[in-house]
Amino acid sequence: MKIAATIAAEIGVKESQVETALTLLAEGNTVPFIARYRKEATGGLDDSQLRTIEERATYLRELEERKEAILAAIDEQGKLTDELRAQILACETKARLEDLYLPYKKRRKTKADIAREAGLEELTDKLIENPTANPEEMAGQFLTEGFEDTKKALEGARSIIIDRFALDADLVGDVRERMFSQGTMGASVVAGKEAEGAKFKDYFEFSEPFDQLPSHRILALLRGENEGVLQLNLDAGEDEVYEGMIAERFDLAVKDSKWLSDAVHWGWRTKLYISSGLDVRMRLKEIAEEGALKVFATNLRDVLLAAPAGQRATIGLDPGYRNGVKCAVVDSTGKVLDTAIVYPHQPQNQWSQAVSTLATLCAKHSVDLMAIGNGTASRETEKLANEIADMLKQAGGQRPTPVVVSESGASVYSASQLAAEEFPDMDVSLRGAVSIARRLQDPLAELVKIDPKAIGVGQYQHDVNQTALARTLDGVVEDAVNGVGVDLNTASVPLLERVAGVNATIATNIVAYRDENGSFASRKELKKVPRLGPKAFEQAAGFLRINGGTDPLDSSAVHPEAYPVVARIAESTGLGVAEIIGNSRVLQKLQPADFADDTFGVPTVTDIIAELDKPGRDPRPEFKTATFKEGVDKVSDLVPGMILEGTVTNVAAFGAFVDVGVHQDGLVHVSAMSNKFISDPHEVVRSGQVVKVKVMEVDVQRQRIGLSLRLDDEPGQPAQRQGGGKRGGNTGKGAKGGRGARGGRGNSGGRPAGGSMADALKKAGFGK
Repeated sequence: MKIAATIAAEIGVKESQVETALTLLAEGNTVPFIARYRKEATGGLDDSQLRTIEERATYLRELEERKEAILAAIDEQGKLTDELRAQILACETKARLEDLYLPYKKRRKTKADIAREAGLEELTDKLIENPTANPEEMAGQFLTEGFEDTKKALEGARSIIIDRFALDADLVGDVRERMFSQGTMGASVVAGKEAEGAKFKDYFEFSEPFDQLPSHRILALLRGENEGVLQLNLDAGEDEVYEGMIAERFDLAVKDSKWLSDAVHWGWRTKLYISSGLDVRMRLKEIAEEGALKVFATNLRDVLLAAPAGQRATIGLDPGYRNGVKCAVVDSTGKVLDTAIVYPHQPQNQWSQAVSTLATLCAKHSVDLMAIGNGTASRETEKLANEIADMLKQAGGQRPTPVVVSESGASVYSASQLAAEEFPDMDVSLRGAVSIARRLQDPLAELVKIDPKAIGVGQYQHDVNQTALARTLDGVVEDAVNGVGVDLNTASVPLLERVAGVNATIATNIVAYRDENGSFASRKELKKVPRLGPKAFEQAAGFLRINGGTDPLDSSAVHPEAYPVVARIAESTGLGVAEIIGNSRVLQKLQPADFADDTFGVPTVTDIIAELDKPGRDPRPEFKTATFKEGVDKVSDLVPGMILEGTVTNVAAFGAFVDVGVHQDGLVHVSAMSNKFISDPHEVVRSGQVVKVKVMEVDVQRQRIGLSLRLDDEPGQPAQRQGGGKRGGNTGKGAKGGRGARGGRGNSGGRPAGGSMADALKKAGFGK
């Protein structure tokens, strides 16, 4: 197998592109650096493609190594034939490889092995060759120690023939594939667990084909089983189908021999069904994890790249009842200026004192923004903030803007070693308020201090492979940080650590150098930082920005290695480098091909000219805030038909959760996002986006809220057609008639039965 050719075919690019990418990665280049500054070499592969290449190459290398080990093991046994060698070398998956190795793998002695040692292999062959003969009479000729009667002898023969079934790689593979494509996952509630497992209610009577189960539903089912609430049943389908496959594979005349028929049935139910069922479960888990990781990655990217409020004085409010509202004022650079704790809510109800204290802080530090955590007492604290803001405006001062922000991970940061080092003398509870304030100013710079898994970007994150999750999310953080760029003179150690080519030691050394020598005047000065060698400089320099430095290009994404190209561009215009930066009139007339050479091709020169036109541009969207409706503070305040503004907090495969200010996110099912067919909610919304939604259904008891992005939808009305199909067709396969919310047969196109938002909510598993 040629790894580059295999990967190229899988992702639809040229083999030479993959080979180059693998070479660059092997040389120690980072994905962000290759994606941004080596476009000519890779043919423009982006960071997502490069990470796929990296992951697949690892899998395929492991596969090749396993092949070599298996070939050696079989050869050592003297059983390696040319045909078997060819089959092993042609394997494209680890599952197929292990199937081929099964007959040669060392194992504990089985009943079949004992029967073979007793000479019952010949009896087995005779029973196959003479299906019409009397099995008991035939077995009587092979009685021996341990198999003293015909019943035991026939049992021994049956063990041998079943062992043949189980060790036949082609049969095992075919049965496994058929079970996955034709089988069904069933679930029922464990007796007596109805009340305890109420959150799994939608799965108490459940059935859905294996190949139609979406990732979130698989994870919910597995969690329900793990918690002892659900009993799962893997239904392969009709036994006769699989028994027919076995009989055909071994050319067994089962119609002429009850013994053969029983052996085939026994082999299917006790061996192949069990092994295939285990494989199906494993495959479903892999599918679920892959889907979940993609959702986590997309959501994390959206959260990290959310619009920054910018360098504006901000007060962070971490709401609470009994323990008060923790407050921290930070200046435009994020430096903490003041802290306080006020108790405006029950049981203290010191509203007036809280207003006075916070108004004084806001006026004293010219606060422009009030960042309010979205946890407990959030809406009450938002009212407090609005009262203070209005009061300051009426007094002739500046009205700070209250903004509700996600506080996911703030408590994790507060108790972290990093926070302790940053604020050694600050109470843990106040550190959260600082984090809330800073994440409004610059979400990316603050959230990199928190373990990505603690940011709350997906469902069932504790149910997936934690190593794979960490690897995926770390890659997202790295790409986000490098995509935006980092201010070398203000960045924290955690932020610098995410820059391509910079590790924890180098990041610490950069900050230490900056503290000792003052701000960096140029990128060249980076070379003076201990442990930051030529390779690290090459990887990192283009992503580090210096504003107001000696070279104007140092504030751009132009890599220092390409500065000579800029010099040629400037010379051709008769202007200086500083004069062409931002000079759209001149730059837009340039032809990239005129400045390309053997080192820097047209793609790179095109990027350089674009960067010169808008140097250091931030790819993140413009800052906007959601305004929650006055008087709507809890789920019971919601009424179907209300149109509200909210913020998307999470996007899943089945829809998006939206915070409308009632302490419980509502669900916009994918079927209620557009009048056209939507296969992925990310096509319409992203985490952090401000949206308008209509309340469709409210279940106060279960704390569920059904929302729609289609503001002309009427609550309780039948579902409307979505792009020619019917709403809700995203979870089933319309071509096969679709599946209802519980996995049973639904209406054509996969529309939720009845077309109600309640059914859409059911498709969501069991809420957030």
